[in-house]
Amino acid sequence: VRKTFITGQRRVDALAGVSIEIGEGESVGLVGESGSGKTTLARTLLGLVESTGGVAELDGTVLAPRFRDRPRASVAALQIVFQNPDAALNRRHTVRRILRRTLRVLANVRSASEADARIDKLADAVRLPARAISARPTQLSGGQKQRVAIARAFAGEPRVVVCDEPTSALDVSVQAQILNLLGDLQKDFGLTYVFIAHDLNVVRHISDRVMVMYLGKVVELAGGNKLYTEPKHPYTGALLSAVPIPNPALGRARKPIVLEGDVPSPVNPPSGCNFHPRCPRFHPGHCDVDEPPLYPFGEEAHIAACHYPLESWPLQEDEFRRSGAPIAPPSLRDEPSTVL
Repeated sequence: VRKTFITGQRRVDALAGVSIEIGEGESVGLVGESGSGKTTLARTLLGLVESTGGVAELDGTVLAPRFRDRPRASVAALQIVFQNPDAALNRRHTVRRILRRTLRVLANVRSASEADARIDKLADAVRLPARAISARPTQLSGGQKQRVAIARAFAGEPRVVVCDEPTSALDVSVQAQILNLLGDLQKDFGLTYVFIAHDLNVVRHISDRVMVMYLGKVVELAGGNKLYTEPKHPYTGALLSAVPIPNPALGRARKPIVLEGDVPSPVNPPSGCNFHPRCPRFHPGHCDVDEPPLYPFGEEAHIAACHYPLESWPLQEDEFRRSGAPIAPPSLRDEPSTVL
């Protein structure tokens, strides 16, 4: 899919061609700095933002670019849990009324008794206290409001749920409860998750695969353990090197990868590899000229868009700089991958 925003004479390629295939019952995490295109991708899949190119499919059925043009079954099958429940929930309505309206729109439930029975089951599934059903969102705690948002997303019996940083506004203890809840619900209902987060520890906890994005493009995709233990793209390595380690001795011994400069403007992205102005492995005449394709690494489904990938982890940045010589692409590479 592609998404270009046009403001006056400026074009912003928020998504510069992103492709991914997600299996049934799988969890895929999306990570990257703010402005990398994670939320735009999620909203494009949901039809909340109309794409400017590409196709989104669910079980081989092409989805209309706008959710208003999609049949009710397709809208119910693909739902989202937003980052901020305060903005996502109508504070003037009780939780029961919010869920009744959702059931009427997504599941065509008209009977009040049937709606109440399903609401009670939803509340039990998300472990929401019975008294909270009659309350308004302003009377609930942050964790309870997020449980209401999850219940609303599950009201139409979805098959795919997009979680857009659902724990970022919660305390650490409540974050763990919500993550465990999402994991239990996935097992109970056979759900597929697209999980967006900045916290790489959270992503590792819940994701089978992790996709790293930078300036609207995919720079690396791998299984969760593979990405965390053998990252190939320098940007992925920099993100992982910033993750706190609970062992103080290991934390002090680790040499973090410090990226210089700011994220380039998407209005005028760099030539060649978008990451080359900040990359510690930048090689003039190559990285700033040729855009790297998604190269495969090893036998597993691990791909990364880098001409000079990390050869070991953690990267000893000072040793690489002292060597002064570019590292040749690995011999394991086959033909560049064109499909994620």
